[in-house]
Amino acid sequence: MEIEGLDYNTQRENLMMPEYGREIQNMIDIAIGLPTREQRQKAAKTIISVMRRMSPQPHGMENGEQKYWDHLALMSAFRLDIDWPYDVSKAVRITTKPEPIEYPMSDIPVRHYGKLLFELFDRLMVMDEGPELDRLIAYTANQMKRCLVLWGHTSSADEKVVDDLARYTNGRIQLDLSNFKFEKVDISPEPEHKRKKK
Repeated sequence: MEIEGLDYNTQRENLMMPEYGREIQNMIDIAIGLPTREQRQKAAKTIISVMRRMSPQPHGMENGEQKYWDHLALMSAFRLDIDWPYDVSKAVRITTKPEPIEYPMSDIPVRHYGKLLFELFDRLMVMDEGPELDRLIAYTANQMKRCLVLWGHTSSADEKVVDDLARYTNGRIQLDLSNFKFEKVDISPEPEHKRKKK
């Protein structure tokens, strides 16, 4: 249904920079059409002062003023013929989207141990015998058990840790459950009074 005189945003041209609103865009379009360079220059300064009030920069921000002139150049599609106080030739970089960052994917056999534990397995395979190796074995085994418990493998966590530790260190680390004592893993739910109320 169309009603004469009503103008909807869906029927209007998309804004280059919606944060400034349609009125600023209209002011820029009028400034482009002004007959003399002097009038366009004066209009541009007025538009910049309005933009500055609408979107103030944090105090002391470097190149804050140039940002407004870059935005003005973009919103005018570089058609505003004035003496630009800044070089606006690189303003287009504001609208270009950055390249997507590649997410580092690690090849790990099982997700519940994570990349860091597999780095520990590699370290365990090359360390010399001694108390430092024993401490790292204990730390690794306890961390493996915590991971298993958190992932719901509680029924045979001790035996699974022994088996996995031997497997992922190529048989070098053999835990003896009769001599090794795991730390207690507490996965009890958070008390009711500590939970946030909705």
